[in-house]
Amino acid sequence: FVAILGSAGLAIGLALQGSLANFASGVLMIIFKPFQVGNFIEAGGTAGIVEEITIFNTVMKTPDNRKIIVPNASITGGNITNNSANPIRRIDLTIGVSYSDNLDKVKTVLEDILQKETRMLPEPEYFIGISELGGSSVDFAVRPWVNSADWWPTRCDLLKTIKQRFDEEGISIPFPQRDVHLYQESETT
Repeated sequence: FVAILGSAGLAIGLALQGSLANFASGVLMIIFKPFQVGNFIEAGGTAGIVEEITIFNTVMKTPDNRKIIVPNASITGGNITNNSANPIRRIDLTIGVSYSDNLDKVKTVLEDILQKETRMLPEPEYFIGISELGGSSVDFAVRPWVNSADWWPTRCDLLKTIKQRFDEEGISIPFPQRDVHLYQESETT
């Protein structure tokens, strides 16, 4: 009888293992509050706006309006990126230009674009510099700061403006390319 009770207890414990992990994770999330309702987070293999935090799971809405229910153990078992935690964010752009373009002119055009962008914050100061000499392009790192709410629309508008201004200024954005050299071998007898 004791062996049967022990086996039944073990079976019940194993069956509830996932639920207990989710419960414990929910309690930890309520105590430590790594994010709040309304924050845009990346956790548990998905990204979205937190709509509800319960003891067993977290409900998120994705940018394309899908409802995702993530078990709390999945969230606390990995990295949590809270994109809404800070009032300002940096936009990280990599802009490639041709090796034949005037790099000083490119930097001047990029600075002019950033200075005309009204959503860009004056502090912290933006950064523009060459980040890499790539296989097909010279890559510029463009790093302006914006309010978190303006991050996505500002990023999209900057990319559009950069492309349009580069076209106006004759600055080329190269596509990946390779040089192929063909050699003809002579036949020997």
